Amino acid sequence: MIIIINRLYQSLILFRDRFVQAAAMYDGTTLYHSELQQTIDDYTAFITDENNQQLWSALKAGDIEELHPLIMQLRDTSAHCVAIMEKYRALNLLLDGDDIHEYFHHIEASIEKEFGSFTVTADSKVLLIGSGSFPMTPLLIAKRTGVEVTGIDIDSEAVELGKQVVNRLGPELPIRLENLPLEQLHDIGKFSHIIFSSTVPVKYALLDWLYDVARPDVIVAMRYGDDLKALFNYPMKSVDEHKWQLSETVVRQGHVFDVALYRKTLAPVYAGGTKI
Repeated sequence: MIIIINRLYQSLILFRDRFVQAAAMYDGTTLYHSELQQTIDDYTAFITDENNQQLWSALKAGDIEELHPLIMQLRDTSAHCVAIMEKYRALNLLLDGDDIHEYFHHIEASIEKEFGSFTVTADSKVLLIGSGSFPMTPLLIAKRTGVEVTGIDIDSEAVELGKQVVNRLGPELPIRLENLPLEQLHDIGKFSHIIFSSTVPVKYALLDWLYDVARPDVIVAMRYGDDLKALFNYPMKSVDEHKWQLSETVVRQGHVFDVALYRKTLAPVYAGGTKI
């Protein structure tokens, strides 16, 4: 077991240092795009490798506790680098004039993996918390369904890039992007579906806050990562059962995050029938 811990520890140290270096290199251009892309690809492969998942499952609680400070560092730095990677991707699209159809092809190809059973009706209103610089989820939902989608993010640079991406890929789509925290969104009571990005660190605190302001039939989709996936995502947490009930979880084999679906406790079932 000591050998396993040491091997994991050395791998995680290496990834942490690579992420720290990649984050420091970002200068608002695409100069270091390839280096960060390779690091994220390697880390994704590490997280989704079944052998590594088995090794992680074999660890005892005390072993994981020993790795906890490193886990926290990796989770924060990798989330930061994912945000930077989206900026690189947006800049590549906007500056290099990449083929628009290729981007939508990628989005369409991902729907079965991420949102294959996430359904909305014509009357739905969707909110994404943590929309980032390349808002694939709003583009995907709006393009497929035509419903109104709002994305919010506290990173002003990300929101500005996101608006430019939407203007290039889907200027006709009903997408609104705002640079503000959730608590300042004035029309929050209208949303039937709320999606949390897996890299939002305070998502469960925000979920608790949402109870008093969200509509009774709201569906909340929480992207999360547990076990080894928690090195790349903020994990699932317990909720106040008097406020929220966990309706469904979807474990996505081969992907870096899973999805949990929450409904308000004792709330009527939404006629639109959303599931993930």
